Amino acid sequence: MHLILLAIAPVIIILFYIYWRDKYEKEPFYLLARGLLFGVISVLPVTLVEGVLMMFGPLFTGYWNTFYQAFVVAGATEEGFKFLASFILVWHSREFNQRFDGIVYAVFVSMGFALVENLLYVFSSPDGLSVGLTRALTAVPAHAMFGVLMGFHLSLAKFYPQARRLFLGYAFLIPFTFHGLYDFILMSGNQILLALFVPFIIYMVFRVHRRMKLLSDADNLIHNGQE
Repeated sequence: MHLILLAIAPVIIILFYIYWRDKYEKEPFYLLARGLLFGVISVLPVTLVEGVLMMFGPLFTGYWNTFYQAFVVAGATEEGFKFLASFILVWHSREFNQRFDGIVYAVFVSMGFALVENLLYVFSSPDGLSVGLTRALTAVPAHAMFGVLMGFHLSLAKFYPQARRLFLGYAFLIPFTFHGLYDFILMSGNQILLALFVPFIIYMVFRVHRRMKLLSDADNLIHNGQE
């Protein structure tokens, strides 16, 4: 039971935080629950596609194999299906009517995926406690940050139609890039790259904070009739 709580707790904390940051017109619980469910369901096609892609891993050696595993197998597949789930969930929904909403929904989808992934890692490891604690501070928040970056650009695409295709592309490309870099650094085993991991995380936290503030401030201006 304690392993289940350890795996679930960071997801719940992040979800409450994102919900709290949504200051205006809170999103309906049924749609948030659906977003979480979409993230959970996305694990199945992600697992199937990653399984197929991993069959081509032996074609690459050294850092090229690491790059392939990090960017193609993990980054492209996971962020691709999370983007698809987020888009299907809210793109045509009338509830998607505030700038910050894109972040909320994309993070809920990402946390649905992270929840299942976290449970699988914790219960498949001989040292589930250590894995759970490590992932609570690294992988789970990372998935949330990828979701913020995705949702930020999804909102820009929704509310600034003159550059819709560009922002929709960024909604996948930006989280995919950060996800790939995150995994590549950890998978490489290179001491120089590993030394850059903490600065990389700090930069990602700063970037995510700025993106959340930009959309929150935009909603605040609109709410107060200043735009």
